[in-house]
Amino acid sequence: MVGGGIVGAAVAHRLIEVEQGAEVTVLEKESALAQHQTGRNSGVVHAGLYYTPGSLKARLCRRGVGMLREFCAEHDVAYDEIGKVLVALDHAEASRLAGIAGRAEANGVPGVRHLSAAELRELEPHVEGVAGLLSPTTAITDFPGVARRLAGLVEQGGGRVRTATEVTDLRERPGGVVVTSTSGGRTVEEEFDHVVICAGLHADRLARRVGGSEEPRIMPFRGEYYALRPERRDLVTRLVYPVPDPRYPFLGVHLTPRVDGEVLIGPNAVLALAREGYGWGTISARDLVETLRWPGFAGFARKNWRTGVQEMAGSLSRRRFIAAAQKYVPELSPDDVVVGPRGIRAQAMDRDGSLVDDFRIDRSERVTVLRNAPSPAATSSLAIAEYLVDQLVGPSSTVGE
Repeated sequence: MVGGGIVGAAVAHRLIEVEQGAEVTVLEKESALAQHQTGRNSGVVHAGLYYTPGSLKARLCRRGVGMLREFCAEHDVAYDEIGKVLVALDHAEASRLAGIAGRAEANGVPGVRHLSAAELRELEPHVEGVAGLLSPTTAITDFPGVARRLAGLVEQGGGRVRTATEVTDLRERPGGVVVTSTSGGRTVEEEFDHVVICAGLHADRLARRVGGSEEPRIMPFRGEYYALRPERRDLVTRLVYPVPDPRYPFLGVHLTPRVDGEVLIGPNAVLALAREGYGWGTISARDLVETLRWPGFAGFARKNWRTGVQEMAGSLSRRRFIAAAQKYVPELSPDDVVVGPRGIRAQAMDRDGSLVDDFRIDRSERVTVLRNAPSPAATSSLAIAEYLVDQLVGPSSTVGE
């Protein structure tokens, strides 16, 4: 297993559970687990409102919610169904709520209902909008805590979790897969029967090492957050989200309470200058050249340049950033916030410049690669693991039933 985020840990745990005598090893390049997408997201357990019915995202998200809820209850990991409201700012946005409600119903999301302006204000007194959509079962959790607990169970089951171990090469051959890794200045070659790559920001590069396709290519989009000062956290009690605009590839700024009591505002979406470029000062020439040379990038940039300029302006100006959230919570001011965490979305892009919407999985005889797994991958992690392991060792699940 290459990758020690929540999905990699979940796949390793699933293999230990269902394959008697399996020898499972997790290789993670960082000194601790869950250091990238798993540990740098807002902690939202998505209910499945937006995803195309029948897609892997829709199916695995819905199954994953139930599995994650049960796992957290069994292992004493924080999980709170605080609910989410989508807020329409005008009648054009309100008209789009019906389509989202229809998708939610098709995906089996329970309890979704429309809100009038008065009902919205009753639920969230500081939030303004002409209408809303309530998803009462949307939840928040501690995803890094889940990943650590899964890794602990892997070790209890006889598996190995090796951190500070970076995979630098893979070679598939008839007898197995030779994995080259470095740790503590030493280079080691090991052979495994099968390798599952859940490497997020570096999944495409590792896939190409074993003869995988050039596409899709990972595009690193940085998401920046602010956080409400403790005395202003009562401005919202639920997740407050915008109505998605189908013209734009990303959702937009929203307000997100977390299980530790913090309330985040964000994220925006700016192209990172390195795959692990969590700030403007982190630049990788290799990563940036690879991004700019990808055939689809120029077309994507031409189509979305206005949005890109707006997102960059918000990144550079706290006032502009907070102005996006003030549309939903007018009482909010730039003085109410402090700088919050930053994450990077490992978003796959096809050669034609289109962003890959669904989860995408490549598989050869001895290598399985999760090529695209942005949100809701953390929500779906246990179901993704179930799905992948079913492909490796045979069906044992009820996905899609």
